[in-house]
This record gives sequence, structure tokens and C-alpha cells, in this order.
Amino acid sequence: MPKTPPPLAGFAAVAVPPSPLATLDAIDRRILAMLAKDARISQRRLSRELGMSAPAVGERIARLERAGVIRGYTVSIDWAALGYVNCYLAVTVGQGADQAKVMAALHELPEVEEIIVITGSLDMLARLRVRDHGHLRRLLLENVWQIDGLQRTETFLSLAEMPPKQLASTLLDVDDEGGHDSGRSTRRQAK
Repeated sequence: MPKTPPPLAGFAAVAVPPSPLATLDAIDRRILAMLAKDARISQRRLSRELGMSAPAVGERIARLERAGVIRGYTVSIDWAALGYVNCYLAVTVGQGADQAKVMAALHELPEVEEIIVITGSLDMLARLRVRDHGHLRRLLLENVWQIDGLQRTETFLSLAEMPPKQLASTLLDVDDEGGHDSGRSTRRQAK
């Protein structure tokens, strides 16, 4: 009798592999924070702000791109302004089903923005963009619930959202004056 592979065995084939840890200095962190705030900032302006030559800044950016720290440059779309609703789909995969195949099938759907594998009582969480109730209904009935191995889903509609945070400057621990403040953390210490 052929042995059935474990349900999580196929994730390595479909999930993004973890990136190797990059070594960054204070200038790299400032560049990342500035690009995160405005991805269209010119290298000339970056060089002025950093007090470096434009070619030196360009080489640092290229190194960050080669290392995979900078994965790309993109536009942020206000989907609500286009009439789309943000919703989340909690997914439970059936006992013994290949979770990687379920993940890959969900990823193929145009409405699925991202899928993450999570711990706890659920298996995955997907973020979707749909136009309205009818669109969500068709998506679930005709596509999502037709995926082999899917046991259960729970849908959460977004009623309100906070504006996105500027995580780069906070998480990279860069202060507004442009230096790295090693004494500050994302949680303020009591004085």
C-alpha cells in the first residue's frame, strides 16, 4: 500500500522560502525607511539627505536588492475607492488533505491577495478583494468551495480599517534626525 505523504509536506514547494538574514548598518536602515516612505524618491535626493554620493547610494540600494531586502517597488491602491471590499477567509483543510495543493489553488484565484499559513485551530488565512456580496457568493460557491481538500471556511468582512503604518522607520529603529538610535526600541522604555 502506497504511503500517504504528511499533509504539510508540500509547503516547501509552494510557499516563499525564508530569506537569509541580512546585515544592515545605520545607513542601510535609513535608506530603507526613506524608500518605504516614498519609493519614488530619487537617488540624488537620497544622497543629499544622507550626505553621500549618488553612486554610493545606488550601490547600497543595488546590494539591498540583490540580498532580497528590497523585493520591489509598487503602487498602493485604495481598493475601496474602486468599489472593492476587503475580506478575510479563514481556511481549515480536511484531515490528511494536501495543504500545499489547497494553498496553491487558492493562490490561483484573482481575488486572493495573499495567503498565510497560521498556527492554531485554523490552517490558513487569505485576504480577498471582492466587489460586493454577489461577487463574494460566486467566488465561494464556484471557486473556493470547489477546491479538493478544503473542509471549512469562515469569511470575515472588513467594516473599517486604520491607515497603513509606516513600519519601516519604527521597526528599523531610525529616528527622524536620520541616525540610528540604538537606545530606543519599538516599545518606549519607562523613564
